[in-house]
This record gives sequence, C-alpha cells and structure tokens, in this order.
Amino acid sequence: MNIKFDDKVAIVTGAGGGIGKQHALELARRGAKVVVNDLGGSVDGSGTSDAAEAVVDEITSNGGEAIANGASVTDLEAVKEMTEQTIDKWGHIDILINNAGILRDKSFHKVTLDDFNLVMDVHFQGTLNCTHTIFPIMREQEYGRIIFTSSSSGVFGNFGQTNYGSAKMAMVGLMNTLKLEGQNKNVFTNSITPVAYTRMTEGLIPEDFGKNLQPEFITPAVIYLASESAPNGAIVAAGAGVFSRIFIHETMGVSLGMGEDMTPENIHANWDNISDMTDARALQNGGEQTLKFFELINKN
Repeated sequence: MNIKFDDKVAIVTGAGGGIGKQHALELARRGAKVVVNDLGGSVDGSGTSDAAEAVVDEITSNGGEAIANGASVTDLEAVKEMTEQTIDKWGHIDILINNAGILRDKSFHKVTLDDFNLVMDVHFQGTLNCTHTIFPIMREQEYGRIIFTSSSSGVFGNFGQTNYGSAKMAMVGLMNTLKLEGQNKNVFTNSITPVAYTRMTEGLIPEDFGKNLQPEFITPAVIYLASESAPNGAIVAAGAGVFSRIFIHETMGVSLGMGEDMTPENIHANWDNISDMTDARALQNGGEQTLKFFELINKN
C-alpha cells in the first residue's frame, strides 16, 4: 500500500521546526496541501520568528502547496481565523496534527503556577482550541484524522515535568472520548509519543545518543495515523526507527463482596491478586469497566 494525500488538506501546528516541520514536509511530499502553523520563538515560548514561511518556501520550491500561519494555538480567535483561512483557500480540512508545544521544566515544589499554567495552555488548551474548532468540520464532511502529540512523560511520568506530563496525559483522556464520538463519522483520533532530539530535548538527551533520535524518524508513524487506513484511539510510541503501541490496561481485580469482608485490610491482604496482570484488559470505554465489575460480582 502506498500512502498518498492527494486532494487532502492538513494543518500542522508548531511546524516551523523540529518534529512538526518534518511532518509538514512529508505530508506535502505525499500530495497534501499543508497549513504550516508556527508562532515562532524559543523553546520556552518567548519571541517570534519567520520559521513557518521558511518551511512553506521549502515545500513550494519542491512543487508542493502550502501556506504559513502565525496564530498562537492558545488564542482561540486566531485559531478560528486560521481555520477560516484554510477553508477559504482549499474548501476542507482533512488532517489536524496538534504538535505545538513549549517547555518550562522544574520539579513540582519549585515550579510556579504561572509556568505550570503556560505549559498547560500551549500543549493542552492549544490542542483543545484547534480540535474543538476543526472537529465539527470533519464530522460534517464525514472524514477526518486528528493526531495529538502526547508524551511518555504523561503516560509514564518524568522527573521535573509535572506541567508537561499533565498536559500530555490530558490529551489521552480527550482522545479516548473523541475516538468514540467521531468513529461513526469516519473521524479518527490517535496520539503519538515521540522520542526525538530537538530544541526541546537538547540537554535532556545526550548528544551522542541524540543522533539516533532525529525528528524525521517520528514522521512515518504520524503519516500512518493521518492516512485513510489509520486505527482509531491508538497511542503510538516512535523514535530511532522503533515503533510500538501503548495500551492502558485494567486488571481483572478481586471482588470482596459488599458485606463485612469489604475492608481496607482485605484490600491489603489481596493486593497481589488485585495487581495481577494475567487477565488484564484494554477497555475501550468506561462502560466496559462497569460491565467487568458486574461480571466479577456475578461470579460470587
């Protein structure tokens, strides 16, 4: 199968450099018309640059179609204007890759709430602004592919990144419901957890190892998740040519009954059984958890 995006329109946020730039370039190579969104500036979100225009120039010089947009994803009105600009230009939006982000790393007892909220605003609220604006358009046209840029820092945790990890895990919660609300309209939502050596990870990853973690090594997974054959509701990890899938599982658990045996002491006594992953399940929605509880109750 050859994945192509002829006649498809994609918006990539934070596409002025790093991972987002590679996504935009590859989408254009495969035929997509691309909105290269980037506010510009430094890793901490300050300053501006002409990064988006430079990426557009690279795309158009190679025969592709692209336009630049400098909206901040934290500005809902600017996001709406970007959406209108795209519809006016090309008539539809088929792919949204939420990639924009910043870092303000500090351990939790040292981080200021201003820095915490700023990271949440860019990563999660920015993703929400774009997705909430574009999701209805995709539903109406009965086609769409939405990709969230999550992180192992959210799914598994990482020292000094409470703000970043919180924002990244919030995306997974949003994805888990959007996969249900969009599936009957062929609007699929997935997440990527990239491992790459970029401006954002400089200093966090040793340079010698960083050469194996080029931003373009993430893009094949994103291209797949943006394609017509994409799954729905998947978390895909990518880096250094390695691709894997992350599942959130729930153990089968132990029923203590609803009488006098239902005590914290019995939870302690049964902790190993409660934690046993032998029959763990990757539940597809909250209702499946309730059904599992009734299944256990009925076994007693």
